[in-house]
Amino acid sequence: MSGMFETWLGSLVSALREREKDANVVVVDWLSLAHQLYTDAVNNTRIVGKSIARLLDWLQENPLFQLENVHLIGYSLGAHVAGFAGNHVHGTIGRITGKGLDPAGPMFEGVDPSKRLSPDDANFVDVLHTYTRETLGVSIGIQMPVGHVDIYPNGGDFQPGCGLSDVLGAIAYGTIGEVVKCEHERSVHLFVDSLVNQDKQSFAFQCTDSSRFKKGICLSCRKNRCNGIGYNARKTRNKRNSKMYLKTRADMPFKVYHYQMKMHVFSYKSLGEADPTFSVTLHGTNGDSEPLSLEMLDQIGLNATNTFLVYTEEDMGELLKIKLTWEGTSQSWYDLWKELKSYWYRPAKSSQELHIRRIRVKSGETQQRFAFCVEDSQLTSISPGKELWFVKCTEE
Repeated sequence: MSGMFETWLGSLVSALREREKDANVVVVDWLSLAHQLYTDAVNNTRIVGKSIARLLDWLQENPLFQLENVHLIGYSLGAHVAGFAGNHVHGTIGRITGKGLDPAGPMFEGVDPSKRLSPDDANFVDVLHTYTRETLGVSIGIQMPVGHVDIYPNGGDFQPGCGLSDVLGAIAYGTIGEVVKCEHERSVHLFVDSLVNQDKQSFAFQCTDSSRFKKGICLSCRKNRCNGIGYNARKTRNKRNSKMYLKTRADMPFKVYHYQMKMHVFSYKSLGEADPTFSVTLHGTNGDSEPLSLEMLDQIGLNATNTFLVYTEEDMGELLKIKLTWEGTSQSWYDLWKELKSYWYRPAKSSQELHIRRIRVKSGETQQRFAFCVEDSQLTSISPGKELWFVKCTEE
């Protein structure tokens, strides 16, 4: 069940048939009801959902037909169509994936569960949210969790390959609609990717919000805190509205490799209000990564443990060494304002110095933990423009 103006159906159907050779794939053609004013299309979702429910009730007259084996897949408005079908059918559908491919947001956000896709509509409802960014107070994709498992790739808003440069180019060429589709339809391509690239399956990690995930706090698989995405998502113990996050590449295969990095930072001198900008380069048995920026969501904690999330597009294999580089101070407008405000009080850049003796790393995909100690125990200090090398060591 699609949304309004979709052209990707062929690739999705082909991928489903290739993965499940004994399954019947049925495409619901409701284009004449979807290609209306948005408010009318929203009202039509309930009509189409009820029609699908009647079809499923008729099929259940055959004792060989099992409703638990039915998997409804809907994108945007089509996700809510699937929800209405599940709500009105006699019995319980096995699974609804609401791409539940990025369910539509306007006129569905915050409403009663009976008026949108919800966990009540099937034994398992999983949802991919890829366009939850608000414009003029409205989000094209629904922001709230509406399934048993709600997955927010890249935080659910800015998708790789659909960035600001693409927006500016689209404005110049009059194709802004294509950029909107890029992020909204990313849910579809992630689902297709989960079907065709079985050797590169992506994993999402449970977290309370995107900010904590970006800090690298939420890479645990204990107690069902991680899950596959798309076709490979699985139901966990009666959970509802489990919010999960992951990073992805800009195109297929979308899988990346997540790492949590913990650094205990010591300082014997004040840094003033300057925020260091660090990058790390990972060296593993399968090769070396590009320099990976450590995203600073908060000011770095001195004499404290700081946690970061980094990810690589390629499997590094077993990690052997880490190079930490202090690039200097970040140069956002906010940072420039801080520099002006604290000009007379901030110490000279040459006096800025931190001490880091150990980096602890956890792999999200393998759940393995490693410790890396500074290569030369006599050289633990780092300053702007300098680097430190860390080698694998045993935990104390």
